[in-house]
Amino acid sequence: MKKKFFITTPVYYVNDVPHIGHAYTTIAADVLARARREQGDDVFLLMGTDEHGLKIQKAAEAQGKNPQEFVDEVSQEFKNLWDALNIKYNSFIRTTDPKHKEVVRKVLQILYDKSAIYKGEYEGLYCVGCEQFKSENELVDGKCPDHDLVPEKMKEECYLLKMSDLQDRLIEKIKNDEFNIRREKYKKEVLSFLESQPLRDISISRKNVSWGIPLPFDPSHTAYVWFDAFLNYLTGLGWDGDLKNIPDKWPADIHLIGKDILRVHATIWPIMLMHLGIELPKELFVHGHILSGGKKMSKTIGNVISIDEMLEKFGKDGTRYLLMSAGTFGEDVDVTMERMTEKYNADLANGLGNLTSRVLKLATISNFKFRISNQIQNQNDKIFNFIDNLELDKVLECIWDIVREDDRYIEKNKPWELAKSDQAKFGKVMEKLVSDLHLISELLVPFMPETSENIKKALETKKAETLFPRIN
Repeated sequence: MKKKFFITTPVYYVNDVPHIGHAYTTIAADVLARARREQGDDVFLLMGTDEHGLKIQKAAEAQGKNPQEFVDEVSQEFKNLWDALNIKYNSFIRTTDPKHKEVVRKVLQILYDKSAIYKGEYEGLYCVGCEQFKSENELVDGKCPDHDLVPEKMKEECYLLKMSDLQDRLIEKIKNDEFNIRREKYKKEVLSFLESQPLRDISISRKNVSWGIPLPFDPSHTAYVWFDAFLNYLTGLGWDGDLKNIPDKWPADIHLIGKDILRVHATIWPIMLMHLGIELPKELFVHGHILSGGKKMSKTIGNVISIDEMLEKFGKDGTRYLLMSAGTFGEDVDVTMERMTEKYNADLANGLGNLTSRVLKLATISNFKFRISNQIQNQNDKIFNFIDNLELDKVLECIWDIVREDDRYIEKNKPWELAKSDQAKFGKVMEKLVSDLHLISELLVPFMPETSENIKKALETKKAETLFPRIN
């Protein structure tokens, strides 16, 4: 029986077009999904767009559009980018889908009937950039660290979700890894936050935001954007809001998220599920930010790298490779166009591309029949250990070790000379090189699916087109 593997990206907020950070998370999720499919698992990759809230309402107004028209356009930009990056998802959920909105209303009513939601007043520091309230200890120099904004002091009537009554149970689930947060430093960060103070009940509604889902028990309020968005992880599987009818693919095996949305995913979301009596996700895997020149990307600094620019310059597989090999997956990674161009030329044009070309040219200078030896399983065991541990950069290091080793092997054995002087030895040398190239093509499937296919075709036809032309 196939093993179930359900992986999600966050639903991305459509107040603006997709950027390199969105691409980074999504490529990583696609790599994991493809690797698990290669292992024979029953994989479901879910992604989508988060389309309600004040920030979107304001962004639409600024462009003279109604919010629905605005979100339709930006959501399509995300879909277009995933096509351009060869992302193979199973479902793309939009939080403006009528079925999603209906489930959100059902869940609100369930929680209200259970008294997990009650009417009150919330006073606090509100960051418009995050669309959430911030505590003093989350601020840096009085500003939201993610948006460099001073939060507004806000007091408003709202409906609140009870948080602190489930705090101890949540701490226990995190400690015993029933709700596994990786890497360890992020787990410690969440536990430190949860153990330092009682959780405040959280506002789940806004009274003066029209672009949202009206509460079924009070239509003068709309659902807080985070509350609405979290439920995508279930509605994206087709959940109808009936607690007796939870999809069999649930719970998520991995929620893949950036560290800026760790706290809400590690507190609000599991507590929502606990109130509903729904099993928690198995794992929250958190990755770092993409920096450029040691700093967060910012239009003001002028260090923003456009994902469209990367695709134009490096192609889809080149872009996938450069982002996944940029550094330790889970930590912050630092990229610049200059360094990526150097890496593209070194690893892809001069490395993999050149090796493929050399091996295929050598394979055509003789009618010798080459047998592809079966060394894939041994490598796969090592690779899948890295995949299971989400050490994606290490997988690529292993593959490029083979590329570099084969380059050295060619220089040492000079097969072009052996072809004239020693056919038996030439055959052995070529068998190793051809089988290594076949192995590389298999190992590249999750990371560079088109390149993998091109190498396999070249091995069959013994014709190699240039895989990666050098660029300036």
